[in-house]
Amino acid sequence: MKKSIFRAWALLSITMLGPFALGNGLNLNNLGTRALSMGGAFVGLADDFSAVYWNPAGAAGFRTEYLGFYGTDLMPTSKYRLDIPFGTGTTTIVDARTKTSHYLGGMLAFYRPVSDKLVLGIGVYTPSGGGGNWTASDFTGLSGGTAYEWTSKMGILSISPLAAWKVNEMISIGAALNINYGFFSLSMPAGEIEIPAAPYAFDLGQYEENMNGWGLGATIGFMVKPSEQLSFGLTIRTPSTVRFKGDALISNLVLLGQSDVSDLERSIKLPLWIAGGVAVRPAARLLITTDFQWTGWGTMKTMETAYADETWKAMMRASGDDVRRMDWSDRIQLRFGAEYALNDAFALRAGYYHDPSPSPLTTMNPLVPTYTYEAFAVGFGWKSSGLQLDFGLEYLEGRERNVDYAKTLNDPAYAAATPGRYKTMFIVPNLSIGYRF
Repeated sequence: MKKSIFRAWALLSITMLGPFALGNGLNLNNLGTRALSMGGAFVGLADDFSAVYWNPAGAAGFRTEYLGFYGTDLMPTSKYRLDIPFGTGTTTIVDARTKTSHYLGGMLAFYRPVSDKLVLGIGVYTPSGGGGNWTASDFTGLSGGTAYEWTSKMGILSISPLAAWKVNEMISIGAALNINYGFFSLSMPAGEIEIPAAPYAFDLGQYEENMNGWGLGATIGFMVKPSEQLSFGLTIRTPSTVRFKGDALISNLVLLGQSDVSDLERSIKLPLWIAGGVAVRPAARLLITTDFQWTGWGTMKTMETAYADETWKAMMRASGDDVRRMDWSDRIQLRFGAEYALNDAFALRAGYYHDPSPSPLTTMNPLVPTYTYEAFAVGFGWKSSGLQLDFGLEYLEGRERNVDYAKTLNDPAYAAATPGRYKTMFIVPNLSIGYRF
């Protein structure tokens, strides 16, 4: 009988510290340097080219053609350590740290007023993305002494045509269609199986996945601006299910007379997102923003994978690895930002937000381990005529998560958890260039 078709599959959280662990659940949550530098508290302002993401209604205020580019470099550092009881003390099975890696993201957006009230536009941007790149030798304790690859990469690219309408001098509305393309790749040990009458377990070798897929959603925004000193925003981003399709490889399965490749499918649901924001200018040169952002992660209770090959399907069903528990909960972010104009050309910015983890410790080992983040951002901008340049830096500190080894053995509630200590942080430099024609 099988020990675990995918013993290492239960440790996917190690590999996946990077791919999904930036921001709330699966989301990056920050697009556009000015918005990022103000802590992502931008729903009530949304007055630059990142409006397609934060609040499409903000685009109704653009009076000229407007082109903007945003680029960012996600630089994660993640750690994982697994100690297990041994004699009167403990022994370390894994003490790992990710390699230095760069995961690029960004946005390109263009807007054009077609009347005094109507503005059309389009944005192409990355709402989710990242990866993990571990040193193979750090995980030999989990793979029978063999240094298998432990790497992953994931991203979502959204193509969003937009229309914004200025109802009157105070009220604007806007909407964008989100055409989402996703890609995902993974390499890790496949684990072992027991073979009847054999004196040892059979090493299945390297496991690899490569998938991509599409999904549809929409973003709807409202903006109310009673005066030049005050504005309110509301944004609703509908759920979007990205249906990934691709293939998987188990390198040594062919030695057992079985196919080493199988087609597979897995759906990732980007959840409902509702955000409200306020922007207030208490002084001529000072701007303060606050956002309340709710994400409906509570719908993500399981993550299912369908394998086409009948042998693979039977193995995964028997091991329970075709359905992974998630048990996520809805979460709220509070965000705060400020901008101070030194003069007509230069502005300084700062922001902060608290980002609670949507997942409990009891499911820390599924495909998507998450953290509670404290995020800090700073930046500055310069503008002249129609040109604007912005530079920003964000730092996210993930609170350490510790899954007790004994609980995973003795507490049924922790049956889906991977024991060990998890830690991560991100440094995110970024820049934007915008031009109003």
